[in-house]
Amino acid sequence: MSIVELSTETLPGVAISGLTIAYRTDAGELAAVSDITLGLPAGTITGLVGESGSGKSTLALSLLGAVQKPGRVTAGSVVIDGIGDITKLDEHALQSVRGAQIGYVFQAAQNSLNPLKTVGKQLLDLGRSHRVKDLRGLLREAKVLLSRMGLAAERVLDSYQHELSGGMRQRVGIMFALVLNAHLLVLDEPTTALDMITQANILQIVRDVHAERGLTTLIVTHDVGVVAEVADRMAVMYGGRVVEHGQTMEILGAPRHPYTRGLISAIPRLTGPVDAAKPLPGTPPTLGTIPRTGCVFRQRCPLRMEICDTVAPAMIGGVACHAVNETEQL
Repeated sequence: MSIVELSTETLPGVAISGLTIAYRTDAGELAAVSDITLGLPAGTITGLVGESGSGKSTLALSLLGAVQKPGRVTAGSVVIDGIGDITKLDEHALQSVRGAQIGYVFQAAQNSLNPLKTVGKQLLDLGRSHRVKDLRGLLREAKVLLSRMGLAAERVLDSYQHELSGGMRQRVGIMFALVLNAHLLVLDEPTTALDMITQANILQIVRDVHAERGLTTLIVTHDVGVVAEVADRMAVMYGGRVVEHGQTMEILGAPRHPYTRGLISAIPRLTGPVDAAKPLPGTPPTLGTIPRTGCVFRQRCPLRMEICDTVAPAMIGGVACHAVNETEQL
């Protein structure tokens, strides 16, 4: 399939429709992402939040067409403006859009850097793989980005990964994701294992670069605080499904799904009683224990109804919950 080139003025929106991603296991094919329909409006920052194993990273990788075997897309589409349906592109076309049009910052930044090469040499390799003719111009762009993020660009480009701190490696990851002028940026757990000051710096960088470059951004995180800090919109995942989505401040101010309420209630407060935070009862499901029928959250839900055991709730008005939908329709 051919690729439609994005102009620098284009803001790519993303439309995920009916997406299901399954992994082949000894127990058969098990869905890690089930029938997700979600939009990432052009020019916005969307936060994708949920506990470990909820399917967040698998969903994010689908935007790159990078779901690894034994996983595969079994249904649905991921349509990116100016590119088309990612699930229909062949490997050659995918290689063309990765980096150049879609930037991805992986969860463990050090794992995406080659320990045997300096950052600068890896940058040149990236340029050659995308047939960049002006490699000096690419280096200049990298220096601008690194300097914009508060790093000594020349020193960083001459450094190996072990010579950089966690926060520096994360910023290098952001540079690699944007240096080819990508307009869709995906960040997977961008603040994990960073101290609070470095976390704040990284989030400020994300906000600033997003605004300056007119990006469409997806941030994957387990931290509701990160979403509150930077995201215009948010989607909450549990057991491979989106259970609530909408404007960030509206959801955080008045969460409707019982899982979203539980996530927010579990956040420790800076003031008030130490025991004010209320952890969610039970544990999140694994790939092998996600309920295949009914509501995936029912085993931990305080609002469980009989219908929850057999019928998956429809997404109505941004929330997928039988009890909430029944109450709001009264």
